[in-house]
Amino acid sequence: MQPVDLTTLRAVCADLQHWLPARLETVYQRDRHTIALALRTLKKQGWLTLSWHPQAARLAFEPPPPRQPDTFTFSQQLHAQLNRLALVRVGLVNPWERVVVLEFAPRPQEATQWRLYAEIMGKYSNVILVNGEGEIVTAAHQVNPQQSRLRPILTGQPYVPPPPLTAALPRLEIPFEQWQQQVSVIPGILEQQLLKAYRGLSPALVQQLLADAGLPLEIHTADLSPEAWRRLFDHWQHWLDCLERERFVPQFTPTGYRVIPPLRTQNSSSVSIHEILATYYQDQLRQQQTQHLQQQLHQSLQTQRQKLIAKIEGFRERLAAAATGDRQRYLADLLMAHAHLWQPGMTELIVTDFTTQEPLTIPLSREKSAIQTAQELYKQQQKLKRAQQHITPLLKAAESELAYLDQVAATLATATSLDVLEEIRAELIEQGYLTAPDYYRPPTTPSSYLRYTTPSGFTVLVGRNNRQNDDLTFRVASPYDWWFHTQEIPGSHVILRLEAGEVPSDKDIQYVADLAAYHSQARASAQVPVVYTRRKYVQKPKGANPGMVIYDQATVVWGHPLSVSDCLSDVFQRGEQLRCSGGDRDGIVAE
Repeated sequence: MQPVDLTTLRAVCADLQHWLPARLETVYQRDRHTIALALRTLKKQGWLTLSWHPQAARLAFEPPPPRQPDTFTFSQQLHAQLNRLALVRVGLVNPWERVVVLEFAPRPQEATQWRLYAEIMGKYSNVILVNGEGEIVTAAHQVNPQQSRLRPILTGQPYVPPPPLTAALPRLEIPFEQWQQQVSVIPGILEQQLLKAYRGLSPALVQQLLADAGLPLEIHTADLSPEAWRRLFDHWQHWLDCLERERFVPQFTPTGYRVIPPLRTQNSSSVSIHEILATYYQDQLRQQQTQHLQQQLHQSLQTQRQKLIAKIEGFRERLAAAATGDRQRYLADLLMAHAHLWQPGMTELIVTDFTTQEPLTIPLSREKSAIQTAQELYKQQQKLKRAQQHITPLLKAAESELAYLDQVAATLATATSLDVLEEIRAELIEQGYLTAPDYYRPPTTPSSYLRYTTPSGFTVLVGRNNRQNDDLTFRVASPYDWWFHTQEIPGSHVILRLEAGEVPSDKDIQYVADLAAYHSQARASAQVPVVYTRRKYVQKPKGANPGMVIYDQATVVWGHPLSVSDCLSDVFQRGEQLRCSGGDRDGIVAE
């Protein structure tokens, strides 16, 4: 993830001058690393985001926060001190340091009462509120002396800016020879030497300068020709000139974004720096959160499944032992029938087997008679019988629970949206498999179903998690709709929407079966059995977990998930509208 560097902060501060003065109406904390300031001027209003996220610290206007209660203490402290004050000045504390100060006063002409410092410095980022006397009132996170002897951040202590860097300051007045000597005084990789020689640079900026100059990233300072040095210096000077004249042209790049236009480019950007930052970091954070949440849920499910599998194996072993109860009773019956043959001190008794009429040896204890041994065997048989009666429902419940977790795992494997993953997490929290994390906010807006269109034009809806499966089958689907699901394989509920009297063709049925197979745990198989029936024949057992149903009067058809997978892959590679079918790749539209 590309960090916000000094050049980007200068572009943000230059744009923020058009927002001065602005009244602060409220403060809202989006998450543990981000606050939003609601600013209003005479002509416009917006939400200025200040983030101290370790990988995505930034300062930019972003879309309004969600309408959910704010339970964070930090935002409440900021709101109590800054509410209804005017933002009168915004700028860098030092032209070559990544610390932005926002000054607040009752009115634009009056003295500053509060300063809000946004330190955009990677994992050391922070947001600190300082009063008129220069004392820290609150901070996004405090740093005690044990964590940092150089610069602790504690309430009641005077605010001290971060220590300045020791590298040289970039200046337009520096001649080419001095600049070249500063960069190449110690031979090494050019990118690394530039970062060491001057402050205010970032890896992303240096890579852009090298790319604009037509130089490879791994080039060594000793390998540069005089012409290459001169070409790089021209782009260096162009960067400094854009900083001095505040000429910023933000635009996306294949790997991120840039705010300095290439040399000899006069085009202006139609996208503001705030749109660039908001889009880039929200997309990157969403991808990061999606991957992290998917891994977390997968690990939790695997742990729960392993525990259940061990429990089921234990139950089955105990049932296998209980199955020997009939044998215990049979031996007891034999002992009772041949009790007259017993003599004191016998260690075994040879009797005639009722079934085979063959001699059968039954071991005995010297301390017990044949009748006492038979009574002990009867007790063991009764104990095993009671154990069997208790274990059987426990085993059935554990197997049902394992089937439910397999169903969740199947939906998790195909989930690529953060909204869907959040719903899966909320379901697992509600079912007691997960503990709600700190500052947890359950999703309030349900994600949308997957929607397809068959070759004949019928609509197909696919659930993306168990909650959606339940809603789709029992709230959305009508009795005329057809319900599809992989046979005894975890997967999504698939509904073929039909009106009264409508009958799908064999091609439609095959296509929906292919979709059901694709959205299941067996999507990598060549063919998968899929059952389908009328929606009215699908029922939910009382007390069943989400997504678990029973059905009857079903028909089995073979689905081919690989044909759908190949089609989707081809379409995404071409960047076309998603249009294919499970059989001959025509007539299907997915939204």
